[in-house]
Amino acid sequence: MTDAEKLASVRRTYARQILASIGVEDARVEAAFAEVPREHFLGPGPWPISRFGMGYVYSPDNDPVHLYTDDLVGIAPERHINNGEPSLHAHLLWYARAAPGDHIVHIGTGTGYYTAIMAHLAGPSGRVTGIEIEADLAARAKDYLSSYPNVKIIEGDGTKVAFDPADVIYVNAGATRPADVWLDRLTEGGRLVLPLTTDDGYSIIGRGMRPRGAVFLITRNGEAFSARCISGVAIYPCAGMRDPKSEKALAIAFAGGGLKQVTRLYRSDDIPSSSCWLKGDGWCLAYD
Repeated sequence: MTDAEKLASVRRTYARQILASIGVEDARVEAAFAEVPREHFLGPGPWPISRFGMGYVYSPDNDPVHLYTDDLVGIAPERHINNGEPSLHAHLLWYARAAPGDHIVHIGTGTGYYTAIMAHLAGPSGRVTGIEIEADLAARAKDYLSSYPNVKIIEGDGTKVAFDPADVIYVNAGATRPADVWLDRLTEGGRLVLPLTTDDGYSIIGRGMRPRGAVFLITRNGEAFSARCISGVAIYPCAGMRDPKSEKALAIAFAGGGLKQVTRLYRSDDIPSSSCWLKGDGWCLAYD
C-alpha cells in the first residue's frame, strides 16, 4: 500500500468516526469528508492543533495523519482563527441538506476546507460561492481551491457582498442577528445555517471559548421563515454583523431559557413579547 493509499484509508476512517460521533448516517456527507484532503487547506506542517481547551500544541511533525482527528487547527493562530471542529461542521452540514445542483454560499470560508466539502456535496451541477473578509485567508482559499471548477471565492464582507440566490447559506462566524442579504437571497425552501452568539461567547477566547451561542436553521417558506436551534456553539465573531442592541437581546434570551421552543423568525418586531424568545430591533425569534 502506498503512502497516498494509507492516507486515503485514514480519511475514510476519520469520516466514519466523525459521523458516528454525532449519531448521523449520511453517505454523501461521509464521502465528502473522506474525499477532501484536510492538509491541502492548512499550509505546511507541523500544525498548531487545539485540544481540550488547552491552547495550541504543534503536531509532532508534518505527517498529515495528525490532522484527521476531531480538533481545531489554527489557520491564523495569532488571531485565534481556526479550521473548525469537523464533527460540528458535519452536524451542521447534515442539517443543511445540501443537494447536487445546489448553490451554496459559505460566509467565512477561511482557507477553504469546508468550502471544498460543500463543493463535493453540490457536485458538478452545483456551485459554491465562498466569501472571506480576511484578505490573506481569501488569497489562500483562492489558491487552495483553484482546481475546483464549481467554486468561486470572493474577498469581502459576507454581510454586504452581493451573491446569486442560494439554496444554502452557511455562516461560519458568530452574528448577533441575521443579515438582510442572507434572508433576501434564500431561494424558496432555502436553508440558512446561522450561529448567533453573545460577547461572552468569545471574550475569553485566550482561555478557551464558552458556548454562549446557538446555531439556528432558518428555512424560507415564501415570505415566512421557520427557525429551530440545532446546536450550541462557540465561534469566532462575524465582523460585519454584530450590534450592541441585538447582542444584549441575545444575552437576555439565553439567560431566560426556552431556546428549544423557537419555531419562527420574523422580520419585524411587532410580535407580542409573550410569543418571543428574542425581540430585536426590527426582527424577532418566536415560539409560533
